Amino acid sequence: MTSYKIPYGKKEITFDIPREFKVTLASSYLRPAITNIVDATKNALINPVNSKRISEMVKEKNTICVIVTDISRACPEKEILPPLIEEIKAKIKQPNLKLLIASGMHRKMSYAEKVGKYGENIVSNYQIIDHDATDEKNLISLGNTKDEIPIKISKQAYEADFLISIGVVEPHQFAGYSGGYKTLAIGVAGDETISKMHSRKFIDHPKTRIGNINGNIFHDNIVEIGTKAGLDFIINVIFNEEKNVVDIKAGKPLETYKTLVKKAKKIYEIPITKSYDVAVCGIGYPKDANLYQTSRAASYLFYLPTQVVKNGGYIIIPATCKEGQGKGIAEQRFFEMLKNMTIDEILDHKDEFKAGEQRAFMMANVLKYCKVIIVGSALPKIIKAAKMIPASTINEAFEIVKNDMRKDLEIILIPNSLLTLPIIRKGKPGK
Repeated sequence: MTSYKIPYGKKEITFDIPREFKVTLASSYLRPAITNIVDATKNALINPVNSKRISEMVKEKNTICVIVTDISRACPEKEILPPLIEEIKAKIKQPNLKLLIASGMHRKMSYAEKVGKYGENIVSNYQIIDHDATDEKNLISLGNTKDEIPIKISKQAYEADFLISIGVVEPHQFAGYSGGYKTLAIGVAGDETISKMHSRKFIDHPKTRIGNINGNIFHDNIVEIGTKAGLDFIINVIFNEEKNVVDIKAGKPLETYKTLVKKAKKIYEIPITKSYDVAVCGIGYPKDANLYQTSRAASYLFYLPTQVVKNGGYIIIPATCKEGQGKGIAEQRFFEMLKNMTIDEILDHKDEFKAGEQRAFMMANVLKYCKVIIVGSALPKIIKAAKMIPASTINEAFEIVKNDMRKDLEIILIPNSLLTLPIIRKGKPGK
């Protein structure tokens, strides 16, 4: 047997794959990590994309809002924020600055989590606001998009004189790639906006697909919302498979985002030549903290342009799921729909989705054609209630597969499934 490693929480697990299984390893293309993120951020701020420097644009009495990612994103704000604030202080010695957490419909972060993510000095010296998508009094209405999406955005963001967002450009189920305007347009939007953006009209659209931004109406509406909300400047990063930063750019939102998307596609999109019986998908921290985020590994594979796992096959995902289904409103809605409705009832659901329910719909589509095994979850009862299969170890998962299917199976092993998009086309499988 050959041993393999895959992320699990903040660590890795090592396991063997039975000899009778034929394994293809699919990894995103290697890129060297940036050794000093602080220096790289400084350089990005000095040389912004299609924009003046922040120190040339902010004014002495400006209020400044910086939108930051929440605990579900591995964005390195702790390293990015100090040089950003230094750049602002080059013009304003004591800036009127606040941080707004782009939590969307996720849970609030604890004080310790904020210190760990943003740095103790930042948390101690600047106001940090947890966005609440259900708090109408702290939202402002900006009309509708061309596709009749009501635009409700945090007042803290809209009313700032200068608005900056920090984010990660990585594959995303609907937007094609996250980052750019999305940190604002979804991260600090109201429940109604987020829910409408995840309606059947959008998620059933043939161009609303992972890895695609061209003709993608979800992406187009995000850009429209972000533009109307007045986003001035972004700082975005790209990760390699080890979740180390390999590129960082700053500047005008759309141009900076598109520059990074072009680079991201060359890293994450890899060719494969066929479909497989089984996929083993790694995620790791922070995405594997709850079932809502963990389920992305399965739906990302399922919604690629070509079918990676054959009908009747298995998707195996090691994940701690220490928070169960997740503690946010979206996560609760996701779980309740999967728990209380049959697969066909979810797929035939005619009402508009509330934010979070769209992920239940997508997983219902996956589960109609594939079985999903979650390995090593802290709360296996929740996995079972959500119509997935709990297993204590990967070996147990393999036994489940062998007892259900033939022995000579073909497996695709994807160590970082959220940063790897295997696409069937002519060419060799990923490195």
